[in-house]
Amino acid sequence: MILSGDIRSDVPLVVLAVEEEAAYLDSGLPVLLTGMGKVNAAAALATVLAAGPKPRLVLNLGTAGALRPGWAGIHEIGTVLQHDLDTDLLRTLTGQTYGAPLTLGSRTAVLATGDAFIADEAARARLARRADLVDMEGYAVAWAAAQAGVPCRLVKRVSDEAGEGADRAWRDTVDDCARDLADWVRAELG
Repeated sequence: MILSGDIRSDVPLVVLAVEEEAAYLDSGLPVLLTGMGKVNAAAALATVLAAGPKPRLVLNLGTAGALRPGWAGIHEIGTVLQHDLDTDLLRTLTGQTYGAPLTLGSRTAVLATGDAFIADEAARARLARRADLVDMEGYAVAWAAAQAGVPCRLVKRVSDEAGEGADRAWRDTVDDCARDLADWVRAELG
């Protein structure tokens, strides 16, 4: 976990997984790098939110794999779910709902989050029945922000097609993704 800048209640906290995704951010906003995966993302964000002060918004930027043909560019997420938690089975066992999908706004893009980098066609096809994009931190960031009572937005730039070769594609495109995300921040937040 790396926090750059001071968290203030009048500005957003920008949250990303890794330095490569944050390479071109120069907005003067505080930036939290959580590390990859749900545990790192939730723990890092919960730690800084508990320490206070709370930001006016948690803005999660990052890369995502496209689960369907034709998905490219930047997308703001409307719903985020966990693809590696069997919510239905847990409800059957306990009567409780754990890890229900989170609605973040009126956007239509659905993001599936899980602790696996999706780089095979079978996993991609299975996830495409439930979501448009896939990442490794979005749900955890949204959940930690909700637990702290802080509004959250997830903005993802497609880096790969979440199929065979996605690992190579991510390495090849992450710099362009970082540049596009920084441009989005400048355009949306000034």
